[in-house]
Amino acid sequence: MKRLSMNTDFQSQLEAAGATFTDEGNSLVVKSFGNDAEAIAAASSGAALYDRTHWDRIDVSDSDRIRFLHNQSTNDFERLSPGQGCETVFVTSTARTIDLVSAYVLDESVLLLTSPGLGDRLMKWMDRFIFFADKVKPTLITDQTATLSLIGPKSTEILATLVNDADHLSDLSQQPWGTHQEFTTQDISVRVAVGSGLATEGYTLIVGSDHRGKLWEAITSAEAVPMGETAWEYLRIAQGRPMPERELTDDYNPLEAGLWRTVSFEKGCYIGQETIARLDTYNGVKQQLWGIQLNATADPGTVIMDGDTKIGRLTSVISTEDGYLGLAYIRTKAGGEGMTVTVGEATGRVVDIPFVRRSRGSKSP
Repeated sequence: MKRLSMNTDFQSQLEAAGATFTDEGNSLVVKSFGNDAEAIAAASSGAALYDRTHWDRIDVSDSDRIRFLHNQSTNDFERLSPGQGCETVFVTSTARTIDLVSAYVLDESVLLLTSPGLGDRLMKWMDRFIFFADKVKPTLITDQTATLSLIGPKSTEILATLVNDADHLSDLSQQPWGTHQEFTTQDISVRVAVGSGLATEGYTLIVGSDHRGKLWEAITSAEAVPMGETAWEYLRIAQGRPMPERELTDDYNPLEAGLWRTVSFEKGCYIGQETIARLDTYNGVKQQLWGIQLNATADPGTVIMDGDTKIGRLTSVISTEDGYLGLAYIRTKAGGEGMTVTVGEATGRVVDIPFVRRSRGSKSP
């Protein structure tokens, strides 16, 4: 059954702002506000507001929650305290990627923000590893909550005009990725977390679903530019954020996807740990995620050639004012930034992407 990502009143509110809609999996989302170029520009020089409510949310509670998540994904949960967060990857036993998840540690639970449509799959995945004596309770709370991303260098300035405690917001803005705190705005309780979901500064805002429209109105009235899915997808590809069914599949592991910062190499065993440790120890990353600028379109899955040699595969592509932009996995030994390659009938140039990292010790975006 289709689970709409917005109620009728909120949909009418967005339509009045020029929104057009598209189906994304089980959700109805804004395709565009007819302002894609403006929204993309705002993300780099002002602030843009993107509704991520169709990204699923899971609340993991009970006394074994930290130990359980520590053992089931790539990052180190045992170093985190309430008010902190991390990005982590759920992987298979052979370290193939399932999803890149944002995790926020609360006083009594851990809130997981998954990719769109991945909530049910991760709920089932976690249930496989919860045994009789484990005190762990995952609950899908997508319908009860909403998520917005405020993206861009003026994000703090805009939020400061709205929240009850601008001084604490200023302090929060200087903290590491995933640090979060509750604020009040328009008589609404909002959890504000450092990090926009991209390699651009900003915040992730989590609020009760009934208050989404009021929060959206307050932030856009404070001059944040509304952003739809088309503009978000452009930024995602331009920055190299990998997504399930495209860059995160059974064909790739987190190190190939450039998600080094989500992997703890110091903690003990977890699902997929042995494979990731061998890749790190023996320099076994055989392919890496890169951006690619194209002079013509090509379908995802198209083979990338260097002369007569197959060196990779295109995973995502989008049309831009300057041609086409894509993401691709390219063999490590073949080279990287600056290469000229052939992608179907198109010619492409390989470019670096800021969301990914290519070694240990790199900082989060």
